[in-house]
Amino acid sequence: MQPDRVGDVSFWYADIGLPARRPALPGDAEADVCIIGAGYTGLWSAWYLKQADPSLRIIVLEKEFAGFGASGRNGGWLTGGFAWNHARYAETGGTDGVRAMVAAMNGTVDEVIRVAEAEGIDADIRRTDELMVAVNPAQAVRLSEEVAHRRRWGEEDRVFEIGAGETRARLNIPGAVSAMVVTNVARVQPAKLVRGLAKAVERAGVRLFEGTTVTALHPGRVETDHGIVRARAILRCTEGFTAGLPGLRRDWLPLNSAQIATEPLPPEVWAEIGWDGHEIVGDFANAYCYCQRTREGRITVGGRGVPYRFGSSLDSNGAPDAETIRRLVAILHRHFPVTRQFRIAHAWCGVLGVPRDWCATTGFDRATGIGWAGGYVGVGVSTSNLAGRTLADLVLDRQTDLTRLPWVNRKTRLWEPEPLRWLGVHGMYALLNAADRAEARPGVTAPSWLAGLGNRLTGH
Repeated sequence: MQPDRVGDVSFWYADIGLPARRPALPGDAEADVCIIGAGYTGLWSAWYLKQADPSLRIIVLEKEFAGFGASGRNGGWLTGGFAWNHARYAETGGTDGVRAMVAAMNGTVDEVIRVAEAEGIDADIRRTDELMVAVNPAQAVRLSEEVAHRRRWGEEDRVFEIGAGETRARLNIPGAVSAMVVTNVARVQPAKLVRGLAKAVERAGVRLFEGTTVTALHPGRVETDHGIVRARAILRCTEGFTAGLPGLRRDWLPLNSAQIATEPLPPEVWAEIGWDGHEIVGDFANAYCYCQRTREGRITVGGRGVPYRFGSSLDSNGAPDAETIRRLVAILHRHFPVTRQFRIAHAWCGVLGVPRDWCATTGFDRATGIGWAGGYVGVGVSTSNLAGRTLADLVLDRQTDLTRLPWVNRKTRLWEPEPLRWLGVHGMYALLNAADRAEARPGVTAPSWLAGLGNRLTGH
């Protein structure tokens, strides 16, 4: 099924219109803080820095326009979830440190909503639950293990399991066996959120320049195609686009994620599907999907599709390949078969940043004055807020509960050179897809060993 529209950054911008471009950097400039990247992370960092010290001179540099990357293309899941390997952080931060980070992440949902309300940002925010559905016995085993795991690490008040009857009462997905429920999450329209945040930081006195490409980065100096910015603190907030900066091609891998959006569905279809709680919805497949019910009654479905382009190259203005679109449409029709008769209005894609150990990081090197944050591995809507608050404390040299969290100043090794990383990532997803096919066979009750092999291949 061919979508009506492919690329054009994302459906979220088709919904509200692409923004008028802000001016580029007019020439050489000086600042107290220079931030590279006007997505969620860069904008949250600028906002919290200005709240802490309104006198700071802050410049944000953006190659395209604010929210061009994942901030304006993601699935709109504001979860406050801890999506990484707890044990890896515990190796350096201890069990109590990881629990503190879990609690800090859980608090990001309320914080994002608080700021949005204070700044008058209308981003279609709706408080709801996260509903992760198992559709076969093997997935149900994995689901129960995940619930137990997350409850052991401090989320016993917000994560629990429900059975088939309650799952289907909420959402009529064929074959649903059980579901993991995560409370205190929200659905958002991501482009509305990032656009509103950009306007908020400008009101606070931050100078935001678009259409400005960073060509080199040095302590105290950021070189661009429009001039040089000198600043005592520089924050690299480029997430999935980090590989495009000089010397950083192997730091974080740009992993592709894509989505489709249906046309608005009529009331009789929603009566059949259910979904009255507007939960953000995913499944427990190894190559999982993520969905939302939008403000105007569409279904969006996201997944990895073709996960990685050779040489850490990027998409062209959000346009996914035909195979990725086919896979997403198949997921839509499998979980929501009543949608087969309706059009796919839009398909788009983007990249998210993946460190070699698949664990997010934020930090600030006081010797060089250069900070960074990213590697969110798909949960950036909430994690970027915590990163922005943490970077503000680090730049201002504050010793706080946030600066003591175990992801701060965490360093990981580089990704392998090509073709090894291409082979590794594609091999991992081939094994995850093979595991899903194996688990879907009649009579299979245990998770496939192929998934574990795939995850070990790249250290997931």
